[in-house]
Amino acid sequence: MNAKGLLAGKTALVTGAARGIGKAIALKFAEEGANVAFTDLVIDENGKATEAEIAAKGVKAKGYASNAADFAQTEEVVNQVKAEFGSIDILVNNAGITKDGLMMRMTEQQWDAVIAVNLKSAFNFIHACTPIMMRQKGGSIINMASVVGVHGNAGQANYAASKAGLIALAKSIGQEIGSRGIRANAIAPGFIDTAMTQALPDEIRKEWIQKIPLRRGGTVEDIANVATFLASDMSSYVTGQVIQVDGGMNM
Repeated sequence: MNAKGLLAGKTALVTGAARGIGKAIALKFAEEGANVAFTDLVIDENGKATEAEIAAKGVKAKGYASNAADFAQTEEVVNQVKAEFGSIDILVNNAGITKDGLMMRMTEQQWDAVIAVNLKSAFNFIHACTPIMMRQKGGSIINMASVVGVHGNAGQANYAASKAGLIALAKSIGQEIGSRGIRANAIAPGFIDTAMTQALPDEIRKEWIQKIPLRRGGTVEDIANVATFLASDMSSYVTGQVIQVDGGMNM
């Protein structure tokens, strides 16, 4: 086991981490010595590969198939993680989907699906993990929000509402259980280079980048670095905050 690093000896649970930002966070946590449990809707060959990449950092790693929006499944998975890893010190609520559309054309199913996966899943995991953290007298909860949760975005009312909810949830939880040594914060990524944004037309990407003072899209590693700070004891006096990682796009 990796006994060195900012997160040595800790166990992290990251939702929706078989790929993308969640995977980058899981890998960075492992590099800093954390044992990592992660969830995704299914743990297929891609999920198994992610598990192997994390374990290659010299830590314990395991992927769990789970629908994060399902309360009962979440309770079951959290109990399994606690039994197999011994503790849960860090929770990253990263699971999320998009179903974009203008409000007048948005269906009830599009609204409900995004709120369930993006926001209710965080309630599910916080509800299941906080009793464990309270018994341990410490923990760090990180909600993966978005700059659109701070500023809104036309055509993404459901997504923006879910991400704004994650910010308010972190602030509320931070007030509720701060006295137990548990911190809760949110990260609000901006334009991040992922498979989704790379699929956009070049002119759209260029237009976005021109709005960013740092003149580049962010990387998944940029998000993982901030998550590591919030997960570690370096942020021991930071709670109820939202950190926008957007290159200054919305300053």
